[in-house]
Amino acid sequence: MTTRVEELQRQASARPGVISLAGGLPADELLPRAALARASAATLGGRDGTEPLQYGWPEGCPALRAWIADRLVARGAAVDADDVIITAGAQQALALIAGVLPRQRRIIVDAETYPSAMSAFAFAGHDVVTEVGDVHYVIDGVSNPHGIDRVAPVRDSLLASGLPIIVDEAYVDLRFDGAIPRPLYADAPDRVWHVGTVSKVISPGLRVGWVDADPSLQHLLINAKQAMDTCTSVPAQRTVADFLAGGHLEPHLDRVLSLYRERKNAMRVALDRHFGDAVRATDPDGGFFLWVTFADSQVDTAALFEPALAEGVAYIPGPAFSTNGNFHDALRLCFATSTPQRIDEGVARLRAAVDRYRGHQ
Repeated sequence: MTTRVEELQRQASARPGVISLAGGLPADELLPRAALARASAATLGGRDGTEPLQYGWPEGCPALRAWIADRLVARGAAVDADDVIITAGAQQALALIAGVLPRQRRIIVDAETYPSAMSAFAFAGHDVVTEVGDVHYVIDGVSNPHGIDRVAPVRDSLLASGLPIIVDEAYVDLRFDGAIPRPLYADAPDRVWHVGTVSKVISPGLRVGWVDADPSLQHLLINAKQAMDTCTSVPAQRTVADFLAGGHLEPHLDRVLSLYRERKNAMRVALDRHFGDAVRATDPDGGFFLWVTFADSQVDTAALFEPALAEGVAYIPGPAFSTNGNFHDALRLCFATSTPQRIDEGVARLRAAVDRYRGHQ
């Protein structure tokens, strides 16, 4: 299903004038270019006397690992820098975990969840299920595709299950209320795989993420990491570490949260204006997305995609987020990368696409 999502995004990006509400990207205009450029220049200049263009250790840059550990400690977890392994984004962390789990695990996911996580698990030979299984996969703080906190209501039962839990915190720093939850790793460090990334907050192109796990499992992850790519880009790691050490994160978060909140509200207003009671949409706690469900269950959002492209708008159909192609009457819209004006125009085009689609049924 991930291949199909990529195909749809490529179709959208290849058509001039298309308003893309499809991607999972931070806004281009919010990428902290100046601060990252200064951090990169300092890194490449070898300011600390070490060579930044050589190989690094598979577990990653010590300064970056220490920053990640300190931030988790501040949230209530007992974590040491040695527990952290730097990866090429959260996606590689998920792939590493999938690769070191015992074969043919049944990994329990939400009914709607992140497509590339399902792909990583399936590629490693695991079964992805929504009910009884051996391992949980959850997206904590802010879910994808819903944009809401779906872990808090089930947190106690997750911990009580006794099962291993893969916790993806890709969007946790993008909560509009700033209420970052206590990490599940703090309450079950012996069976939680904690995954994080800077992709959604700082830059996806730097490909810097991490995984924390019980120390007894570290050697498995490090061996898998070394076999996969030797090490995460050293200049990218050290650029991120310098950016964080310079105190740039909090002011940057203040700026992006203000803009994403505005754009989320603009999308909800646009949906109400152009669709009214014809759709139901989540009211996101943070992140980039709304999950939209049509009141008319006969709407097929996969079939709707071509009329939508013809009208000049793109989205991700609901079945992409399902283990078995369900949720044909739902779709995910991204508000992060468009201005309020373009959001309104994009939703208006989506309404025109629905009208066109119904006219041909």
